[in-house]
Amino acid sequence: MPTVSNGGVSLYYHREGDGPPVVFVSEVGLGGWSWGWQHAALTGPYETVVWDLRGTGRSDAPPGPYSMETLVADLETILGAVDARKAHLVGAGLGGAVALAAARESTRVATLSVLGTAARGSAFDLEPLLASPDDPAALRDSLEAGLSADFRADQPDVVDGIVDWRADGDATSEEWEAQLAALEGFDARDWLVEVTQPTRILHGTADDLVPAEDGRELATGLPRGEFVPLEDAGHLVGIERSRTVNDRLLGFLEDRSDADR
Repeated sequence: MPTVSNGGVSLYYHREGDGPPVVFVSEVGLGGWSWGWQHAALTGPYETVVWDLRGTGRSDAPPGPYSMETLVADLETILGAVDARKAHLVGAGLGGAVALAAARESTRVATLSVLGTAARGSAFDLEPLLASPDDPAALRDSLEAGLSADFRADQPDVVDGIVDWRADGDATSEEWEAQLAALEGFDARDWLVEVTQPTRILHGTADDLVPAEDGRELATGLPRGEFVPLEDAGHLVGIERSRTVNDRLLGFLEDRSDADR
């Protein structure tokens, strides 16, 4: 099991494929399972790196709360472990905020793609996603906050699978709260101009946890930001609109590769 240590905290990661690295940064409390759809689509032409945030899955869970600076340092440690001199970051929710903060500081970030993310912590209302991994009924109920009613009705087998994956790989309630603390006081609006990497913001228009207008505000504040609305999709757009998100990610990365030639 590949791990790397940041200040004595062991962080689990999995890498697969060849080509430029794409490093995923998960939503608060969610295990690496949440990137399964994108991992399958990008592995091959790209080296994909999925890791568990501290407090999740196979990474250590030191006492919280965790700061944004700590999570950014963890991400930088992962980038170093896979020798990513220039990586494409893909982050969701809290993970998108971590990716934004990392892009401001790190020389290792080539592009950003963020899902359901805002420029300020006060725009995030992620509490409804919280459920104990030991409570399957609560896990299922919490998905009402992240996935649209249409998706849940049309894809019951997928919902069943998500409940099982969450039970196996998500953070506990205490660890979830420790991660969520990183968004307290987070406000990137004054320094977004320093994030000069090409950035694509994919956002469900029916996102009840991070309003789409906040995703649009994020794109407007970035020098090279692009807002991509996904009509009627909920917060977990990488799952709910996986085909569209995958196509958008691949197109974005291919365009950047062409521009760099």
